[in-house]
Amino acid sequence: MRAIYLTGFMGAGKTTIGKRLGEVLQLPVIDTDAYIEQQVGKTITKIFAEEGEETFRAYEREALKKLPKEHVIITTGGGIVIQEENRQFMREHGIVIYLHCELHELFRRLADDETRPLLMENKQKQMKKLFEQRLAWYREAHMTIDTTNRTIDDIVENIVSLLKSPHF
Repeated sequence: MRAIYLTGFMGAGKTTIGKRLGEVLQLPVIDTDAYIEQQVGKTITKIFAEEGEETFRAYEREALKKLPKEHVIITTGGGIVIQEENRQFMREHGIVIYLHCELHELFRRLADDETRPLLMENKQKQMKKLFEQRLAWYREAHMTIDTTNRTIDDIVENIVSLLKSPHF
């Protein structure tokens, strides 16, 4: 089986859904942000603060190329889709699943989250702007799954049934 890449905005459920999907499909799950933190020896927040977003995006590109391309679920950072090179790489080497979540629900889920480097001030305005900038790129995925107001098990069942379809 080709790699499964989970994309979507921060708070859409990529990490949580990825873990459960990995259990159901009996596949390892690799989170690109955790992988980068391990490789670089710094948190994502520290990388942004000390080295900047551009350097972080370079780490993302390199991480994608180094990670397995078969029999794995890869949960990505919300901004990985910013770079055309990343979107193309994921489409060519795996099945890209966009986990969509409505903005009002993302506001609720991330209300108390202080770990997002791109949302440090004026959170809702920043989220709306980033969400709108990235939406078309997210939609380039092979499939879109709405996670708004749905249970983890329901979402995972939906993904598993779609993966069994003849398209994949």
